[in-house]
Amino acid sequence: MLTLLLVTALQQPAAPTAPRVVIDPAAPSFRAGDTLRLRAEVLGPDGKPMSGVRLRWFASGRSTHEGGVDSAGLVSGGYPGKLIVTVLAQYDGGSRPVTGTAVVTVLPFPPARVEVTDAPGSLLVGQSLTLGARVLNHLADQLSDPVRWTSDNSRVVEVSASGRVTGRAPGTATITARAGSVQSTVAVTVVASTLRSLTLGPVPAKARTGDVLRLAAVAQTATGPLANPRPEWSATPAGATIDQGGAFVADDPGRYTVTANLAGQTATTVIDVAPRGVARVARTVGRLPIDMMATEFWLLPDGRHGLLATAGLTGVGGDKVYAVDVSDPAAPRITDSVTVDARIVNDVMATEDGKFAVMTREQASTRKNGIVILSLADPAHPKPIADYTATVSGGVHSAYVYQGHVYLTDDATGSMRVIDIADPYHPREVGRWQLEREAAGRYIHDLEVRDGLAYLAYWNDGLVILDVGNGVRGGSPTAPKFYTQFKYDLDKLYQRVEAAAGPGYLRGTHTAWRHKNYVFVGDEVFPAKPIGKGVANLGRAFGRMQVVDISDPANPKSVAWFESEDGGAHNFWVAGDTLFVGDYQGGMRVLDISGELKGDLGRNGRLMTTITTADAKGHIPNSPSAWGGIYRNGYLYVPDTNSGLWIVQLEPKRSLIP
Repeated sequence: MLTLLLVTALQQPAAPTAPRVVIDPAAPSFRAGDTLRLRAEVLGPDGKPMSGVRLRWFASGRSTHEGGVDSAGLVSGGYPGKLIVTVLAQYDGGSRPVTGTAVVTVLPFPPARVEVTDAPGSLLVGQSLTLGARVLNHLADQLSDPVRWTSDNSRVVEVSASGRVTGRAPGTATITARAGSVQSTVAVTVVASTLRSLTLGPVPAKARTGDVLRLAAVAQTATGPLANPRPEWSATPAGATIDQGGAFVADDPGRYTVTANLAGQTATTVIDVAPRGVARVARTVGRLPIDMMATEFWLLPDGRHGLLATAGLTGVGGDKVYAVDVSDPAAPRITDSVTVDARIVNDVMATEDGKFAVMTREQASTRKNGIVILSLADPAHPKPIADYTATVSGGVHSAYVYQGHVYLTDDATGSMRVIDIADPYHPREVGRWQLEREAAGRYIHDLEVRDGLAYLAYWNDGLVILDVGNGVRGGSPTAPKFYTQFKYDLDKLYQRVEAAAGPGYLRGTHTAWRHKNYVFVGDEVFPAKPIGKGVANLGRAFGRMQVVDISDPANPKSVAWFESEDGGAHNFWVAGDTLFVGDYQGGMRVLDISGELKGDLGRNGRLMTTITTADAKGHIPNSPSAWGGIYRNGYLYVPDTNSGLWIVQLEPKRSLIP
């Protein structure tokens, strides 16, 4: 019986296959700055092309900040990455359309130069150092191309595949670093060693985790001290690091042995490291749930009133700014609201005197977005008095009010606009600045202005700093001038996100905050498809905060970072030596940033507390989604996209030792 059933089944005709879309080329790729035409056809059940096919192309997924596609299938990409392109195909006789999807790889521009870093002018016989190299294209984008090292005289200077050079005999050799078709050379002179001793300068006997100790080596030769000795440093056991400039930092408490090696001479010291001891207890004082997603909160100068913006990512609202009375922090209450045509009010900020405020608009039904100016004559009842859409109707994501001007981001062009609000009833554009590169994918996400310098989170282009009145470059609000830029490889940094959810994920430089000689730079990263809890419709966030040292503006460099395992850095606030990080589903993180910063701030004991802003009745129940925060007069105000506004106090520091 079983055999008969199998034979009968095999004799049945195969079910016809459904029509399917075939995209050409099948594995599309092109170089940034170019375009690529995609073509598609619908194959019927017989595998032959069908007639009367009508196609509509559109960008899908979350990678639309790197490029796009027009309705006819012409793909443009200004930045390296992967674009997800979908085609909707309707064919004669078909009751519903069929779709096809292509993953388009946008390749970076090729290497234009190689920069050798940490190159020594000279080496002693027996001395070793490791060279570094940066591969850049003509736009100064950092590339991941491998570097090949060679020496034209290995008997004098030997170089390994990783760039480690060793002086072998007196003489001169040329070291070459190659990447692609470009190369860079450095000349290294090797001299005979007459070293007699190597000692370390004064070293603190004790330190805390996270403290940066800068060690110095003293090398004595037959003729006196050696100028600028460059030993190789190491620290044992694991739990601490020391860079090749002698900067030591420990993540874990313990006793560490630090060693310096120079041409056969060795010096050691022992450093005892205690816990940092900065843990704090946070206490929730007051709560204000709202029925839509909370975004930015701005506390007015009087300290008794604030403005709470909203977004409609859940399909509800996103068109309001609430006036909030926080004079009793335990019982914040809404006193009024302003409703505008928008789906997202991402930002709100008051003038320094608290008389006016600016709110941003995105995704208006009329497609006229821009900004709305509010009168705060009665801070409990703000009133719209003017708007500005003339040159920014495509959408404003962020705005910063500073000395009579609004510095804002223009979604449509990826430029910064400067709006004069000296007469807030008649705003007018007086300045504009943008990076001069491909328009496709050019985007500013956020900005801050401090002491006449504007700090732009330029998404694919990293951190850009402009002089808008500081004087260092002769800039002004009407004529901003470029000051410096810090770029990094986003795709290399977040490979694990693509591995977790596929290509086409969202990532970019999201925010920047200046503090002393540092700029805290944060990335916003969401997978190509939602993973786990986090932000409504987006899932969990990823994203690192980097600490960029700009003490040498010509050479900004990343020196430290914070990246939680269960959060994604979003917006920052600094008060004194405390950094507040809205970490999305990680809640609000509070970090100690006193002294010099180096390494992993989370691991080296600088995390003071985590405030879990979760509510069982939130848009996503029991899931925090901390947007950012404002700290003033002992209170921390935290808007959470899932659960509204939180008002929190940090209790005084307590000794961890009885």
